[in-house]
Amino acid sequence: MKLELKERLELFDETSSLKDIQTYIKDMTKERNFNGGTIENKMMLLVEEVGELAKAIRIDIKDGVDSSKIYDTSVEEELADVFIYLLDIANRHHIDLLTALQNKERRNCKREWK
Repeated sequence: MKLELKERLELFDETSSLKDIQTYIKDMTKERNFNGGTIENKMMLLVEEVGELAKAIRIDIKDGVDSSKIYDTSVEEELADVFIYLLDIANRHHIDLLTALQNKERRNCKREWK
């Protein structure tokens, strides 16, 4: 029997793998009909979320924002949104993000950093 998304979500903990989370995002986007649209649209949505993350950070550190205004955002929520879109884009390109990270870091480990 297939677990519902909410039940699957509650099974995640600090030992959950990136692959498990990426699979969850794939299933979630399908179930919520977020799997349509173009990759360009998904990229724009990711960039929009990165902008919202930047705003949330500015609010958090009180850098040039209207202190009399109440903002309904948080760095935590915006990071989660960015992560969701990033995994969705990886899924659309059939990229295992853990493998991609390992491959990239193997290359980076060979570089000389100054």
